[in-house]
Amino acid sequence: MTKDVAEQGSFGAKDYHDPPPAPLIDAEELTKWSFYRAVIAEFIATLLFLYITVATVIGYKSQAAVDECGGVGILGIAWAFGGMIFVLVYCTAGISGGHINPAVTFGLFLARKVSLVRAVMYMVAQCLGAICGVGLVKAFQSSLYKKHGGGANGLSADYSTGVGLAAEIIGTFVLVYTVFSATDPKRSARDSHVPVLAPLPIGFAVFMVHLATIPITGTGINPARSLGAAVILNNDTAWNQHWIFWVGPFIGAAIAAFYHQFILRAGAVKALGSFRSSNHV
Repeated sequence: MTKDVAEQGSFGAKDYHDPPPAPLIDAEELTKWSFYRAVIAEFIATLLFLYITVATVIGYKSQAAVDECGGVGILGIAWAFGGMIFVLVYCTAGISGGHINPAVTFGLFLARKVSLVRAVMYMVAQCLGAICGVGLVKAFQSSLYKKHGGGANGLSADYSTGVGLAAEIIGTFVLVYTVFSATDPKRSARDSHVPVLAPLPIGFAVFMVHLATIPITGTGINPARSLGAAVILNNDTAWNQHWIFWVGPFIGAAIAAFYHQFILRAGAVKALGSFRSSNHV
């Protein structure tokens, strides 16, 4: 009852502060070392992410070719992706925000958490990092890399293009929705007594999505991850229906940004209330 009264009381009494919206174009960022440091952090983090995860996929396939029960299995691959996201977001959150994914960056840009300049530079760094990370796997395991498909995403023959696209949309929605929720200043203030690191639920989201969608698309939900594997493998299989792994994640990220900002955080209601108040003045 007390909680209800508090929530219905003054809207100005907040125990948290939302950061101001990022400007669409912030040229001043280009003059700051912290900006370039963040871009470098995104490049290195995505490189490490692709190197570890694609190496895990190649290792599993090479072991499974000898023994069907060998290797880490789908569960192990999902843990590799989710675990690396947990580790890398934890390491880079204080420097770049720990995006490591163009879809995450796109969602945060739509929510005005980052500027257009930063979003574009992050996406470029993430894609280049992914290409370099997969390139390292190929350099160290050349024969196995080519033999076992290079960790490239691809639509399973058992599923239609529509199902694959839907899997990427829903999977990315889960991830980006988790990112918004885990980093929400309102949640941080409300649950400050709960010692949960933001990277933990984000990593678990990646883990769970991989369990569900590896059999369908190999799980993209990260355009940089899909692009890096496709560029280095560079064959028809890698590029066939590659668009799914860009269009799906970007749609999913956009839906998650809209849902969190305008439904859960009542952005549309607040904007309407502000508009009505200004009309009464």
